[in-house]
Amino acid sequence: MGSAWWRQEAAVLAAAVRAGDVTAVEVVDSHLERVADVNPAVRAVTQLLADRARTQAADLDRRRAAGERLGPLAGVPFTVKECTAVEGVPTTFGTVRFKDHVAPYDAPPVTRLRAAGAIPLGHSNMPTMILAGVHTRSELFGDTWNPWDRDVTPGGTSGGDGAAVASGMVPLGLGNDSGGSVRLPAAFCGVAGLKPTTGRFPADHRLGPDDPSLASQVFVVDGPLARTVRDLRLSFEALAGPGADPRDPRAVPVPTRLGEATGPLRVGVCPRPNGADTHPDVRAAVDAAASALSDAGYEVEEAPDLPRFQDALDAYSAMVMTEFSGSWPVIRTLLGEDGHRYIEMSMEKSAPVELAEYLRLTGVRLGIQRAWAQYQERYPLLLGPVFTQRPMAPGIESESREGHGFVGAALALCSVTSFVGVPAVTVAGGVFGGLPQGVQLIGRFFREDQCLDAAAVVEERVGVLTPVEPRG
Repeated sequence: MGSAWWRQEAAVLAAAVRAGDVTAVEVVDSHLERVADVNPAVRAVTQLLADRARTQAADLDRRRAAGERLGPLAGVPFTVKECTAVEGVPTTFGTVRFKDHVAPYDAPPVTRLRAAGAIPLGHSNMPTMILAGVHTRSELFGDTWNPWDRDVTPGGTSGGDGAAVASGMVPLGLGNDSGGSVRLPAAFCGVAGLKPTTGRFPADHRLGPDDPSLASQVFVVDGPLARTVRDLRLSFEALAGPGADPRDPRAVPVPTRLGEATGPLRVGVCPRPNGADTHPDVRAAVDAAASALSDAGYEVEEAPDLPRFQDALDAYSAMVMTEFSGSWPVIRTLLGEDGHRYIEMSMEKSAPVELAEYLRLTGVRLGIQRAWAQYQERYPLLLGPVFTQRPMAPGIESESREGHGFVGAALALCSVTSFVGVPAVTVAGGVFGGLPQGVQLIGRFFREDQCLDAAAVVEERVGVLTPVEPRG
């Protein structure tokens, strides 16, 4: 196979390293060659950790030679979003101000992927401070291009990971999601992505010594991206891990599989969430996924309106914008030229609220979660679009109020499911109009296993779309 190991999925790579069919160093070198070939055209990988990765791979090879049993992700390279700490490497958040902000330790999800044998190959690009928009463009590293077509965005905010995985630079990426930031780049780049249940994975999203405010605690979750659902499941199991992590007392060590279903699950199809004007290409992807699930024995039917959808959107926006408002004068200075436009348009649309209203909204969230839990008694799985429109031109959400509104409306199902805290898996529903169109399977709390099972059925029908050669 020579240097073509970069084409292989994570499960194949790890099995080959464990069996001694290839060394971890050879796997890393193959991916470094791929980065050298395509990253200049994609600009997804920011801080390449080549020497460190080779050193860690060599150590893995020594341990295998000594008879040590290696982990399920042995030798698998992965990227880490610029906002997630890798020990000894700057956590820049894509801004010049933090370019020398060296992390003293790994963030919990990096620790868990390393424990499974995976090797960080580099950081990946994102919008400046995770706040400058949906397109992956940072003050420090510039634009990341979609390897399918650079005239459309790779999505964000985990767009560097989506583009790196799709173009074969790594088989796995580690992003995070608070309203679609894993799912959108997965959909736009033609790969798979997981937004876990709130509290499923241990995390540490502190920028400094202080913990973030409530919305950042309950909406933001770390999640993996991969080219196949099988690899997504492997990374999910590693990130969930055994036992608790004292660095995050919120995380719940729930088993990764909660028993087998007693019969075919009912799937509620939501092609037009909240009455959205869904593009025909996106609708075709949802229909293709629904057909695959139906043929596999799932009970598929069009679902009635999702519970308290607009209430959830309104509360989500109000809580997030209220929390931004207090620190905005400082944060605004970190975003570089025009980086402030996206959040300021969001604040115009959903003004910050007073304390009494904010406290009321914390109760509203619990009521909406209750309504969703009851709704999902009938529909354990929901199938819908990630983005109700085709992938858009880079940066339109920050250029005008019209573009901002267009993107916000198309992402509404992602925003609501982040607010509720339920898990969702994105998988490709096919290629339509020359671009991948992603769908998401939304489950009940802590039922990522059922989302992954259903996504695997869709992937079996549609096929794996990547890696792709970058196109201009």
